[in-house]
Amino acid sequence: MYRLLGVNRAAAVQRVLRLPPPTSTTTGCSNCGTAAHNLTQYQQYYQMLYRPAPATTTAIALRTQSTTPTQADALAQAKKKRLRKPRYAKYVELLEVTELTASERKSRVKRLKSKKLAEFIQKTQMQILEKRAREERRAQKKGEPCSGEAQLQLEEYQQLILESHINSPAKLKNSEETVLRQPAEYQKFDLDAVDSSILEAGMYDDKPIIFFGKDTYTKQIISNPTEVHNILKSFNNYRDILEGIEHERQDNIEADLARFGLNAPKLAVVESTLLDPFESNEPYIDDQQQPPKPIQETSVQSKINAVTAKSKKRFKSKVHVNEEQERLAKQRALNVNLTTYLNVCVSANMLSRALSTIFAYRSRAKKNNIPQKQSIITIELYNILLHGYAGKGSFDRCQELFKLIHEDGLQFSEQTYAAAFECLGRVESDAENIKSIEQYIEQAEQQGYTLNQIMDRSKFVSDQRDIALDAIRRVRADFTPVYVPPQLGYDNELLNDLNAYTVPVGAEAETIKQQDCSIMNSKLGYSKAQLEQLAREQLQVELDGSITIKSIEKPKEFANAKFCRTKLKELDQTWRKQISAAIVRDLNTLRAQVRFKPHGYMNYYTYLKVLETSHFTDILIKEIYKLAEGSETFSPTVGQLYKELGQRVQQCYQIELKKHNGTLEKVGDIYSSYCELWDSGKSQDNTRQMWQRLVHEQRDSGPSMDLPEVPWPSNVLIGVGRFLFNILVRDIKIDAHIMRQKKTATTTPQNLLPAFYTLFRNQGRLVKEEVKPHPVLSRLLRASRQQTLTFDANLVPMLCPPQPWSTPHNGGYLLNKSELIRLPQQAVQQWERIHASNPQHLYPALDSLNQLASVPWRVNTQLLDVIIKVFQNGGDAKLDVPQPPSSLPALPTLPAASDSENPTSPAERAKQFRDKLAHRRKQSEMYSLWCDALYRLSLAQHYRDKVFWLPHNMDFRGRVYPVPPHLNHLGSDLARSMLIFDQAQPLGVDGFSWLKLHCINLTGLKKRDSVRERLLYAEEIMPEILDSADNPLTGRMWWSKSDEPWQTLACCMEIANVQRSPDPSAYLSRFPIHQDGSCNGLQHYAALGRDQAGACSVNLSPSAIPQDVYSAVAALVERTRKTDAQNGLHVAAALEGFVRRKVIKQTVMTTVYGVTRYGARLQIARQLKDIDDFPKDWVWPASTYLTTKTFESLREMFTSTREIQDWFTECARMIAGVCMQNVEWVTPLGLPVVQPYNRQETKHVPRAGLRVTNSMSTDLYERPNILKQKNAFPPNFIHSLDSSHMMLTSLQCERQGITFVSVHDCFWTHACTVPELNRACREQFVALHSQPILEQLSKFMRQTYSFRDTEFTNDGSVEDLSKRQLNRTLRQLPQKGDFDLRNVLDSVYFFS
Repeated sequence: MYRLLGVNRAAAVQRVLRLPPPTSTTTGCSNCGTAAHNLTQYQQYYQMLYRPAPATTTAIALRTQSTTPTQADALAQAKKKRLRKPRYAKYVELLEVTELTASERKSRVKRLKSKKLAEFIQKTQMQILEKRAREERRAQKKGEPCSGEAQLQLEEYQQLILESHINSPAKLKNSEETVLRQPAEYQKFDLDAVDSSILEAGMYDDKPIIFFGKDTYTKQIISNPTEVHNILKSFNNYRDILEGIEHERQDNIEADLARFGLNAPKLAVVESTLLDPFESNEPYIDDQQQPPKPIQETSVQSKINAVTAKSKKRFKSKVHVNEEQERLAKQRALNVNLTTYLNVCVSANMLSRALSTIFAYRSRAKKNNIPQKQSIITIELYNILLHGYAGKGSFDRCQELFKLIHEDGLQFSEQTYAAAFECLGRVESDAENIKSIEQYIEQAEQQGYTLNQIMDRSKFVSDQRDIALDAIRRVRADFTPVYVPPQLGYDNELLNDLNAYTVPVGAEAETIKQQDCSIMNSKLGYSKAQLEQLAREQLQVELDGSITIKSIEKPKEFANAKFCRTKLKELDQTWRKQISAAIVRDLNTLRAQVRFKPHGYMNYYTYLKVLETSHFTDILIKEIYKLAEGSETFSPTVGQLYKELGQRVQQCYQIELKKHNGTLEKVGDIYSSYCELWDSGKSQDNTRQMWQRLVHEQRDSGPSMDLPEVPWPSNVLIGVGRFLFNILVRDIKIDAHIMRQKKTATTTPQNLLPAFYTLFRNQGRLVKEEVKPHPVLSRLLRASRQQTLTFDANLVPMLCPPQPWSTPHNGGYLLNKSELIRLPQQAVQQWERIHASNPQHLYPALDSLNQLASVPWRVNTQLLDVIIKVFQNGGDAKLDVPQPPSSLPALPTLPAASDSENPTSPAERAKQFRDKLAHRRKQSEMYSLWCDALYRLSLAQHYRDKVFWLPHNMDFRGRVYPVPPHLNHLGSDLARSMLIFDQAQPLGVDGFSWLKLHCINLTGLKKRDSVRERLLYAEEIMPEILDSADNPLTGRMWWSKSDEPWQTLACCMEIANVQRSPDPSAYLSRFPIHQDGSCNGLQHYAALGRDQAGACSVNLSPSAIPQDVYSAVAALVERTRKTDAQNGLHVAAALEGFVRRKVIKQTVMTTVYGVTRYGARLQIARQLKDIDDFPKDWVWPASTYLTTKTFESLREMFTSTREIQDWFTECARMIAGVCMQNVEWVTPLGLPVVQPYNRQETKHVPRAGLRVTNSMSTDLYERPNILKQKNAFPPNFIHSLDSSHMMLTSLQCERQGITFVSVHDCFWTHACTVPELNRACREQFVALHSQPILEQLSKFMRQTYSFRDTEFTNDGSVEDLSKRQLNRTLRQLPQKGDFDLRNVLDSVYFFS
């Protein structure tokens, strides 16, 4: 093998490679047949290892200016040509000075004539300079002062052109011929003798290697310099292609910073040799690294570039308001990706990869001259890496990182010093170690940090706290950290009275005798041993990640069920082996691909290395069964499956992380003490305060309990999920003949086919790719009849009391991540507001969630058996028990189109097509409802003899919801009827009356009657109630005619039990009694506006009988309908007798919550369809008519409500349209609320690629969706008020020891405590609306959105007028009425 060298290069390379003398070498190849193969191998190897080397100089005469474009410039030019942008003055200067310049390389930019381009540039620049020179000469003639700079530039430029003409192509050609006549210098060396590390390092990459075969051919080539230079020329062309590939890869990485909108000058790339992180333990860090110097240009060139500089581009974006917002959004996305990536690198013990990444982005930030305040490299990123090296005791690496921190101008934080002390604590104690500890303690004190602050404010995992403390005690032996106790009380005017029950931390012993422990009444009844056993069971469920239960679906045994189960078990074992092998294979492939990527390349390989192969196998096996059991009408899209698989991996990673960093053990220790407090019942703290005290007591060792979990960005979830999905589709096979029982290996060979495939299906206007199981796999699972259902651990109730919410990040399940607020992933602005707010302002919302979650539940088994019987017998539409899709009758078939005897018209076929679509839609809806009921009933059957708890969270407005979606007290009539309290309390004197009153309220038969009349009616129909309880399905079934049939039946059963008990007042009842608000949204509007008429219509004022606003609106609509019918309106005549309360109730209820006319029309149409006697042809015209009349009647009845609603809408429209910001406010309880409605670009899900993309939408920097912002603000604000009312009532009831549960504006409690609940409910409503809510809202919006006087242009423009209108609108509060809120205290039917 021969290496061809340039002039005067042989000796240098020989010294580098340490090669033997030429006489002692042997040729690397002597076989002609292997020449082509070796060249191919070289090309492949070269493509992987090639790194662009700096250009070398030779004796060839060089042109002062070349018109040959570089590959990077050509690609940039090609990208610009692809984009259709407004035409600006663009002048491109393409320069390249390389070896053998006369041989122009091939370029990817087609139709680019370099000579014409150069002539055009010269001509244009000459014209510009001449024009400027003429203008200066005119100015001199007029006597005006001028610098003469343009004339100087013109003369210099003319001299430059003259020199370029002197160095003509002919002269260069002669010079090239001279070089060609010179003998090429080459050197033989033994390839086997060369150190392999030198080859892998790519130190020869700028020199071609030529493989030769027979000696005769070798001599011919060497003796002919022209042939050698032709080979060199072809090599250069080939290298140009490889350079393009490398430039593309590098451009993708540098785009992270370039896209910040900073048009920094392009600087020369300074090569820094970083060892491969997968091949070396530690990468090299150049402590003396300086920012790269720009390419040196002549002063003439710089002046010419200044003349021809292109004008600034106009900013165009559908998502961002301006360039600054776009830059901030991209900077945040990159910072989030870097944070998660570095955390994962440290967890996976890939510190070298993490260091390479942060070092690369740091270098690029310096190269682009990004200011420090805009830099993505923050002290938090360094802290992640510091803790990684500190865990290994690598103090040298930490010191190098400290130098980088100082170079970047960053300040050490408490966490930085904690990492330094941890690292020093893991190093053996000696004089130098003691000196270093003293040095960092002194440095911290100079910066204003005490040791107590460092230990108190830093976050620790595993043994980091103990190690850091040990290091400090080496120099200060008596140091004991003093931790700041948590603030336990409230900072809210509405709740400050509850602070009287709060004992400061450390003062417990002094006030133990004065404790009022009534707050524990609703939590008693469970011993410490029982709670600890329940907690162990719950932890096991969360560690397993899922729970498998028996399905209540009626069993249907197939003849070959046993055979299919055997085959399925064999398949399971085979799939596990295939998946494990595929994961190892694909990870090795990823590793090989990632190994040669540029440094700083964030990739999915790192995320996939955080788990063992067995975890991925379990995730995929569960997904296989889930997909195979899917329906025919619904399948997940590929994008949904990507994200779901990614979320499963992330969840498993977080659990494994808590197992290894000590969080699991510490949660167990704290929870054990928590159970002891529940058992004793001797505490006047709520659950949050108890948990905070216990955490504070154990802060002296172990990990921190307030660690924020950093969620993986959506692009990472998709990338990780795509990796697993590819295995699912490509490696999971099934034998097409697996269902055949009688087969032999000789007659029926295996026909292995993919177990899953994808298809494209229309979803509205979009076509989406969905994943389907192979029909053979679906039949196999159906025939095996597994009779089991699997649920994720975070989708089922808890077996022990949930962890109280003490911070926005910690609460709910013991190990699984629970989200405090239900927000889409791009909604980060509200989280920013929450993190910036005082933690005490969040306590009311957190404590309310904790109170609701502390209520123990159990299943009403007596009712459950009846529901399961109906469900297994095919369901019942009238009883709201879903029916299976198979019960839907088939459509009649039309004769074939070719049938001449019974031809069908096009209209008939079009009708048949519409009927098929409706039939398919109905079938899909029925299957969805049937599955929901199956899950709910199966879980209820599983928990029928167990006590369980429901952790809660809230939406962005503050409305609370149980986290488990299937088994909870929220939802339909059937869902609410199955749950009762686990804690039983005696009915007392009035408890039985409240129970009977509740039963009559559920029927909806006595809405307009007084309480006394309802109780009398209950006594009249007592035989019907008892018959319903005794014979629910075979008796007279009075309960089935109720508005809420299943809740009515449950109440009938409870009444029968009480009726037959010896002492009704002593009967221990678990049954919840409901107190429902009377159109609660309108109640809040009436209270806000002090509207007397509106307040009376929604029972804010006392009255002898309940005022039913729905009936009042229906009466107004009926009066209008009669008038229209008399005037000959047909639709009004068709509605005679059908304008009922139930028809318009939902529309009236949701009007205050922002329902549109289209939505209201659908609501009314649904009710009209359910009326059997109503003509179906009139459903849509009648629904349109009733919608209009209902809206008109409401605006007539509620004048103040309309004015407030209009003010809300106008404020939101101006804020979103003029300020281009999301509407935000703070609830009366201190919860920040931000509406997450923004304009987002629909982006295609990437299907391939290793690189972690940094695109991530966030509502913090995006344009608001003006229509959604203005339409949603009125209902969202009212929702935040009703949630505040509920939370106030919840906290007051908890303090009194009353069991309290809410379904938004419907409050539940025991029958014996209904009077106390009603009193608390009314008092808190009055207290809430006694606050200046509208005035506080106006003040907040003025402070947040109003424009100052200096921001007005006073030019009469539309923008200026809009700003002034915004300021006026925010100040113009609606007028209020004279209603006295204290009347609510005496209103019986306010909540009833």
